[in-house]
Amino acid sequence: MYEKGRAWIELSMKNLRHNVKLFQKLLPEGCALMPAVKANAYGHGAGLIGKELQRMGIQNYCVASAAEGAELRSAGIHGQILVLGYTHPEDFGLLREYDLTQTVVDCIYGKELEAYEKQLSVHVGIDTGMHRLGESYENVSDIRKLWECKNLRITGIYSHLCTSDGTTQTDKRYMRLQEMRFQNVLRVLRPENEKAYAVHLQGSYGILNQEDLAGKYDLARAGLALYGVLSAPSETLEQTYHLKPVLSLKARIACIKELKAGEGAGYGLAWHADSERKLAAVSIGYADGIPRMLSGKGHALVRGKKVPIVGRICMDQLLLDVTEAPEVCPGEEAVFIGRSGSGRIRAEEMAAEAGTITNEILSRLGARLVRVAV
Repeated sequence: MYEKGRAWIELSMKNLRHNVKLFQKLLPEGCALMPAVKANAYGHGAGLIGKELQRMGIQNYCVASAAEGAELRSAGIHGQILVLGYTHPEDFGLLREYDLTQTVVDCIYGKELEAYEKQLSVHVGIDTGMHRLGESYENVSDIRKLWECKNLRITGIYSHLCTSDGTTQTDKRYMRLQEMRFQNVLRVLRPENEKAYAVHLQGSYGILNQEDLAGKYDLARAGLALYGVLSAPSETLEQTYHLKPVLSLKARIACIKELKAGEGAGYGLAWHADSERKLAAVSIGYADGIPRMLSGKGHALVRGKKVPIVGRICMDQLLLDVTEAPEVCPGEEAVFIGRSGSGRIRAEEMAAEAGTITNEILSRLGARLVRVAV
């Protein structure tokens, strides 16, 4: 099957390598990158991304589920794979079969892992104020008891910052408060377990805005920004970094239609031509991850020109008004994220038009989109 026959994703491994090296330069000596390759590597393709990271010498990865970890192992990825989320006891066997490291999401869950009666590698999650996963920083005595569990091989401890992407003084104060709480837990645990486990706290924004972090950490969980994008076009960082987007999203134009003034198009004839217009039917739709919310307000690039999505986006197709690109022909490509000629649409722009964040746009890109390394 021709990889670029219908709709596909192109991955710039050169840009990925650039971003990895940029992050590695930002990290202090002794702190290793631990890329987040969850949600199919934010829609990029976990196998392809994982293999390229492995070629670059990356030895630590994190995923959301045991199934994602198993998929990485099946793709030939070695090293430590940390499961950040919950794994049901019925799936504890996957952790051992694929040599995965499980997060202890709280002390009660730690007892469930211990009751499995087979040794498992784990990282202990600490809730320092996000109030999501992790045992509360206040329950240090309970956290210490986890080291008494004979079946838990504790190789790491971590927390998650919830305001590191913010730039207000309130955001910064809360980030410092979270780190202080985390450091307080470490001070209690370290005397008995010095150097016995890795410590990590930072995600993408925690790394990029790291001057506010005082502690020294062994790992850093770079996520979305490793793929060259931020969550929204309005976001700012403490410094300017030359991140390069890894992903482009493209599809084929199937046919061209000439419409007269007043004619409608698409389901419900939701769009009507106000003059003679030329439409292109493109072979991509919401089943591929184009948000239906972009009906009538999204855009694509055709021959370098930015053209609007018109009518209702369908499951497998959508319509573009290509009147401003009159020479376009069936079989040519339309670019929804990426470059065409001098034109460019960033993933952040698509997300803003859809009223969401880049993370959601990318992670929901469909499985039937072929991922091609370029």
